Amino acid sequence: MPVYAYKGVTQAGRAAKGTVDADNPRTARDKLRKQGVFLTDLAESSGSRARSQADRGGAAPGRFSFSLASLRRISTLELALATRQLATLVGAGIPLVEALGALTEQVESTRLKSVIGTARDRVNQGASLADALAESGVFGDLFVSMVRAGEASGALEQVLARLADYQEGQVRLQNRVMSIVLYPLMMLGFSVMVIALLVVVVLPQITQLLESLNRPLPFSTRMVIGLSEFVRTWWLALLIGLAAALLGLRAAIRTERGRVRWDAFRLRVPVLGKVVRLLAISRFARTLSTLLAGGIPIVRAMGISRLVANNAVIGAAVERAAESLTEGASLAGPLRASGEFPPLVIHMVDVGERSGELEPMLAKIAESYDEQVESSVTRLTALLEPLLILVMVGIVIVIILSVLLPMLELTGSIQ
Repeated sequence: MPVYAYKGVTQAGRAAKGTVDADNPRTARDKLRKQGVFLTDLAESSGSRARSQADRGGAAPGRFSFSLASLRRISTLELALATRQLATLVGAGIPLVEALGALTEQVESTRLKSVIGTARDRVNQGASLADALAESGVFGDLFVSMVRAGEASGALEQVLARLADYQEGQVRLQNRVMSIVLYPLMMLGFSVMVIALLVVVVLPQITQLLESLNRPLPFSTRMVIGLSEFVRTWWLALLIGLAAALLGLRAAIRTERGRVRWDAFRLRVPVLGKVVRLLAISRFARTLSTLLAGGIPIVRAMGISRLVANNAVIGAAVERAAESLTEGASLAGPLRASGEFPPLVIHMVDVGERSGELEPMLAKIAESYDEQVESSVTRLTALLEPLLILVMVGIVIVIILSVLLPMLELTGSIQ
């Protein structure tokens, strides 16, 4: 449904502006008139126009319209802020339709504004909030299932608050990890640029001087010169080959067998494999804890959690555990038999099951593993920084010595 931006004056004489969802401008004017707003300006937003044209199968006749805002992915932080605001509005006793309308005016993302506006209209027509959010395709199975359970139990405010806490926790973890790895990535990029500059720009000029000496060059010098010429001649083919390899790897990972092999390889990589495992288990534990706190049945909650773990090997172990639960087994037993979960996780899950406190135990596992992920990444980057410096300095020294060695030999022969 199109979203219209409007400006007008209320019955009290105050200026008013915002957005409204309607099938056409006339319907928008009627809705605003009923709300006591006298329009001075009404225009369809660009993001809504692009989305509406895409839904119809193309752009407006005779012109091409494109909006980056309508294609931009809605970030987890934007969803977390919107969820927190909706929980506050619902907790204040505002009817759900009015709360969604107020939320539409508060969010800044054009796409999210349109999605919430459409969900508000569906709720106004009698649909549940969970069904309206599911139809948008923006909210995942975790979010929709939690909202559905909150509506059924009459605890929508608490469920939305838990969802906001969960999303904010994911954003904090991502930001911490990114802030840690950003500096090594910048160093790596700078190192590649320096080496490329030496190989592509500096070496060709020195090569002409060395060849003019008409003297046999050392093996190291010939190797560096040959590598420089190869890169300058075949750089385009190398880039195409690298892009093709990456696309092929991506296509293989999208297959079920390829994804299992790739995730198993990631878990076996020295040092990095431990971080990947900790992160996957942390996501699984936090998601399962959030779902159980929201009243989702444990088998259904595990089905969602294994997808959020984002690792096919861990997910397969969780799936087998869920199947065992339907047969009357405990959760800790199948997880122990899989061999993919550390003894600490198995022990805490076992204690949580026997004490009836599984949800808080899972939350403690997630908190502990989040801290371990952060500390592991911190130690890893602390080792990578000097390693990158040594590698860059070593390559530069090899290039410089390879160039200077023939000149030193020439100087010695002249003396």
